[in-house]
Amino acid sequence: MNSRKIAGLLYGVATIIVLGFSIYKIVIGEEIGFNEITTIGILVSTYFTMITWGSREEKDGIFPDDELGQRITEKSAKIGYFVLLIAIFIALVVDKIINGDSNIVLLLLMTLAMVTLPTIEYIYSKKF
Repeated sequence: MNSRKIAGLLYGVATIIVLGFSIYKIVIGEEIGFNEITTIGILVSTYFTMITWGSREEKDGIFPDDELGQRITEKSAKIGYFVLLIAIFIALVVDKIINGDSNIVLLLLMTLAMVTLPTIEYIYSKKF
């Protein structure tokens, strides 16, 4: 088994352990906090990074600096941007339905999210 698979397995197991602990805390009536949520986010993102990218030393998988790896990064970043934009919009709608009023922080975040891609594209286009 190569190091990429071992690391992916370890991060996967760690993610399941933290998720299980968080679910246990919810079941017994405790609140889950910032630490649990950020730990889950870090572990999941690291897990997917480990199983996605290969290493040149072991000659396995796709390399992030290859042409295919760069294309995957470009496409996934743009798709991720739109998924995040939709998630913020859904959170804004749900917050409006539940509270009857819009959360100013979510509104500002939605506005920032909507202008980020076009602004970055404009700035980046000036390089050429």
